[in-house]
Amino acid sequence: MSTETYDAVLIGGGIMSATLGTLLKQLQPDWRILVCERLPRVAQESSNAWNNAGTGHAALCELNYMPEGSDGSVDPAKAVSINEQFQQSRQLWTSWVNAGVLDAPSTFINATPHMTFVRGEKDVAYLKKRYESLKEQPLFAGIEYSEDSRVINQWAPLLMTRRRAGEPFAATRVPAGTDVDFGSLTRQLFDHLQSHGVDVLTDTEVRRLKKKSDGTWNVGYRRVLGKSPGSVTARFVFVGAGGWAIKLLQRSGIPEIRGYGVFPIGGQFLKTSNPAIVAQHKAKVYSQASVGAPPMSVPHLDTRVVDGEASLLFGPFATFSPKFLKNGKITDLIAQVRPGNIGPMLKVAVDNPGLITYLVGELMKNHRKKVDSLRVFMPTAKDADWELIQAGQRAQVMKKDPDKGGVLQFGTEVVTSADGSIAGLLGASPGASTAASIMLTLLGTCFADRMSEWEPRLRELIPSFGDTLNDRPVEAAASVAATATALDINV
Repeated sequence: MSTETYDAVLIGGGIMSATLGTLLKQLQPDWRILVCERLPRVAQESSNAWNNAGTGHAALCELNYMPEGSDGSVDPAKAVSINEQFQQSRQLWTSWVNAGVLDAPSTFINATPHMTFVRGEKDVAYLKKRYESLKEQPLFAGIEYSEDSRVINQWAPLLMTRRRAGEPFAATRVPAGTDVDFGSLTRQLFDHLQSHGVDVLTDTEVRRLKKKSDGTWNVGYRRVLGKSPGSVTARFVFVGAGGWAIKLLQRSGIPEIRGYGVFPIGGQFLKTSNPAIVAQHKAKVYSQASVGAPPMSVPHLDTRVVDGEASLLFGPFATFSPKFLKNGKITDLIAQVRPGNIGPMLKVAVDNPGLITYLVGELMKNHRKKVDSLRVFMPTAKDADWELIQAGQRAQVMKKDPDKGGVLQFGTEVVTSADGSIAGLLGASPGASTAASIMLTLLGTCFADRMSEWEPRLRELIPSFGDTLNDRPVEAAASVAATATALDINV
């Protein structure tokens, strides 16, 4: 029998639950909130600094948010939308720094220019079109473009040293980019929540979600140590469990999850902490994805600052495991199969042979071949300077489509029950960087009857809540400048 009732139970100890929990506690200080995390500590899966790219996705350099159309045109709408969402995250973090919820900004965010670097006449022409479109957008003010090796060498010397003469290349640069340590950010938020009465249970795996006749949820769990079971009653449940979200949503029985499946893709990065190399590169440099590669596998050479120490990462290189989480189970991939999703999943497999070819090619690369890929970015790279680290698992969403039968869904998707009593998050990039926007959308869907009451407080926390910045140039410039100052990321 359940003995305790919570207003909200959040499943998963990552940035999404941390963001939602902190928002709910500030909107409803009297609510009882429980967080369940199956690992011994929070922020150990996708929010861990070494399990994600940590770019602070703002579409400043990621080409997959602005693909070239079949007619050669480029549409900035998706890039602008992603940037708008990241601005909301920056505003929320600013409010929490000012209120003492978060520690000094340098503990989780650092100024790091965002660049795009391409080679070959076709990609150079595309990048120039992208630049011409984005430079007109207020949120992309300050973007720079060059095909001059001397200029690019000043931006990122490792890209140009021993670069082959006569090769067409180009780069864009936004000096105001950032590097975000989402692991540190998540831990700080949970520390704050615990100090304000939120119960955070680690080593606690949620096994059952059952709707009760009164509309509340019975949340059954098992403690990992000792295997002791337990359960609580929840008026609202959020499933922010990364790749495991689909498993728990399926167990809940809500019809909205029917037709969904996920395909796990692991990742590895090459890493160096050699100070002589790290000192020559302060930027996040993205390029075009390989044919068949999912957007989360766009190659990039990144400056990372974790726990105050700078290093460089290059990747990702795709790996395969049937697990939905780095610490998942080998049965995850098969266990998700249901009559309602097997058709869409098979259709995705048939329609995406390039993805299979890409994965096979990635799995066949040894360490030397991976450094060869790095040398496309950094011609002087030496095998001995780089070590291979295992990143997190990404669960790529597959869903039913009325026209195609099944599609591979890129991005992040919230699945909510009709009554709003349970919601879960599926997908990956841009994910953590847009946590504020995602959680605002979730609040509006699941707590529509409370939004008018909450709106004044939400506007205090996120001044652009309910509005857009890009169509208001003066306000956009002011917001970007204010958060840059508050978060100490001025350039």
